[in-house]
Amino acid sequence: MISFSGTSQDIQPIETDVERPIVLSVDGVSKKFCRSLKRSLLYGVHDIASEMVGLRHSQDTLRNWEFWALKDVNFNLRKGDALGLIGKNGSGKSTLLRIIAGLIKPDAGTVTVHGRVAPLIALGAGFSPVLTGRENIYANMSILGLSTKEIDDCFDRVIDFAEIGDAIDSPVQNYSSGMAARLGFATAIHTEPDILLVDEVLAVGDIKFREKCHRKLCEIRKKGTSLILVSHSNHEISNVCKSAIYLAEGKLVDNGPVFSVLDRYIQDLSPTDESNRSESTSQLDIIKHVNEHSKLNITDLYFKDNQEVKIKAPSTGEIVSFCIKCTVQETINDINLYVIIRSEDGGSFRLNISSFHDQAALPSVEPGDYELRLEIPCLVLNPGHYSMDAYIKEDSLYTHAVVESFRFKVNGKADINQNLFYQPRNWCVLKDTH
Repeated sequence: MISFSGTSQDIQPIETDVERPIVLSVDGVSKKFCRSLKRSLLYGVHDIASEMVGLRHSQDTLRNWEFWALKDVNFNLRKGDALGLIGKNGSGKSTLLRIIAGLIKPDAGTVTVHGRVAPLIALGAGFSPVLTGRENIYANMSILGLSTKEIDDCFDRVIDFAEIGDAIDSPVQNYSSGMAARLGFATAIHTEPDILLVDEVLAVGDIKFREKCHRKLCEIRKKGTSLILVSHSNHEISNVCKSAIYLAEGKLVDNGPVFSVLDRYIQDLSPTDESNRSESTSQLDIIKHVNEHSKLNITDLYFKDNQEVKIKAPSTGEIVSFCIKCTVQETINDINLYVIIRSEDGGSFRLNISSFHDQAALPSVEPGDYELRLEIPCLVLNPGHYSMDAYIKEDSLYTHAVVESFRFKVNGKADINQNLFYQPRNWCVLKDTH
């Protein structure tokens, strides 16, 4: 069951968090789908017939080929809050947004919405290709609850924001995907909604348009609009939202402060992390000796702090050394270490460094046991989970050994995640003596 009440004028700004009204309540929402199209159609006909004779099929049980896309999801959203919705693909995030938007009905539970909802789920997806941009604006804004007079009043602002010029009177089927995206965002954002549902749509369009969208979102949020954001970028979620919910296989796994929920999500994505290995556990299973004639064998991988002590996980802003313990069988000249670090939390962070490109080849090594080090005076990686690839080469071509997907965690304060990386810094006040 989904119920809507009121308009944007019904909810007045209230200062304290405790007293801010709830604009969205999701109570025990469940939704199931069928993997077989034929069976889905058959079940649909059967359900309609059963309803007509008062013998509705129980919504709490699954029939053959059915599965729960959502199961017993509960949470509230208050006025002015920004809520992140995270989870792997197929976890039920988009289904939940579509239920909140009223596009599909839940099989169980209720969704209560106070005010106007603007779903930014697929920009331009609701446009009719044969209608012009102008006609689509009126049609879509009417569906979102605006009167003709209200649309007339904001029409010029929509056009100015979309920046599509004379194409406004051309059929949408002639628009590029970028033009349709700009018009879709402009149409939804100017409805002055109480709740915005944003599902990865800000990943489309050119960078200028994305920046413009972010500025507009910031503007309307300052006016008290609530936001539910779906994104695979944990950095974007932590920057925008103060709280989050984590879905897995349609179930609500965690609900709370954004950094706590993100940490739980990242840990679930990396089950082989530090909880399953000690400080000195060997990672030989991820070492590949790519050449049978290699003069070098890797025997262990680990981190050390500035006191030469092995550590399980480095910390943001601290001195750390990434160490590769190896045995050399024959003399190697011009040995080089290549390191590539990637974020495992859905972000795009990538660090690619090497002693070769730094023109800092390591000294020649004679047969024996060695520890190759990448010494980092200040670790700029944010707290989170990462994957590292390391290559040991002679010159820049001959590869002796490869380490693939060495996973590790970086510790640190949660509020550091507001930045793309950690910036070492000092603050001071100096008196001008001139």
